[in-house]
Amino acid sequence: MVIVNLTLITTILIEKTLHDPMYILLCNLCVNGLYGTAGFYPKLLSDFLSDSNVISYAGCQMQAYVIYTSVMCEITILTVMAYDRYVAICRPLQYHSVVTPSTLGKLLLFAWGYPFCSILIAIYLTSTLPLCGSNIDKLYCDNVSVVKLSCTTTTLSNTYGFILIIAQFAHAFFIVYTYIQIIRACLKSIEQRSKFTQTCLPHLMALINFAIASLIDVFYSQYGSMTLSQSLRNFMAVEYLVIPPLFNPLVYGLKLHQIRRRVFRACARDKVTQM
Repeated sequence: MVIVNLTLITTILIEKTLHDPMYILLCNLCVNGLYGTAGFYPKLLSDFLSDSNVISYAGCQMQAYVIYTSVMCEITILTVMAYDRYVAICRPLQYHSVVTPSTLGKLLLFAWGYPFCSILIAIYLTSTLPLCGSNIDKLYCDNVSVVKLSCTTTTLSNTYGFILIIAQFAHAFFIVYTYIQIIRACLKSIEQRSKFTQTCLPHLMALINFAIASLIDVFYSQYGSMTLSQSLRNFMAVEYLVIPPLFNPLVYGLKLHQIRRRVFRACARDKVTQM
C-alpha cells in the first residue's frame, strides 16, 4: 500500500508533464491515503507485538483525529476532483482561465483545512465529556465510540456530528450534480466521451469504492452486533481504512495512460541500470 502510493506521488512530482491540476489532485489523494494509514497501522502493529491492546486517552484522541480527518479529506479531495473534471469537460475552452494555479491552491487549502478544523472541534467537544467506561469494540479509536462511553448527555457532540454528516451529504450532492452534467456533455460528443473514459472513470470508481467502504463502516457503527464473527466485525471496522488507499493508486495508475507509461518507463530504466 505504502509503496503503491509513494510510486504515484514520486512519479507525479518528478515528471513535469504531470503537473496539471488533475494529477496534482491525485497526488494529494495518495498523500492523504498515506496520512490515514499512519493513524491506523502503527498502533495495530504495536497491538500485534504486545499482549494487551491498551491505548492512552490522549493517544486515542490523536488516532481518532487522524482517521477522521483522513476520511473527510478523502471526500473533499474527491469533490475538488469532480469540479475539475466538470470544468474540463463541460467548459473546456474556459478550463485554463477557471482552474488557475491560484484557484487550485485555494481549493486544496479548503480540501485540507476544512477537515482538520472541523474534526478538531469534534474532538474538543468529546474531550469535555466524562467517561464511564474504557472498552471500545473496534481495532482503533473513533469519536463515536468514545462519545458512547460518556456518563452525561451528549447532545452537543451529537448535534455537531449531525452537522458534519449534513456537510458530507452536501459534498456528495455536488459530486452527483457535476457527474450528471458531465454525462450530459459526453452524450453530445464522441471526443468528450473518450475524455470521460480516460479521466473520469477512475475518479468515478474511486468514489464508488469510497461510498461502499463508508456505508459498511456506518452499518457497523449503527448495527454492529456481537453475534457477528470477530473476523467479520474486524473487517467491517477497518475496510474503509484499508481498501481506498490501496484501490485508488492502482485504479488511477492502471487507467491513466500518462502515469502508467511513466511508471513502466521508470521500472524499465531501473532494470537496465541493474544489468
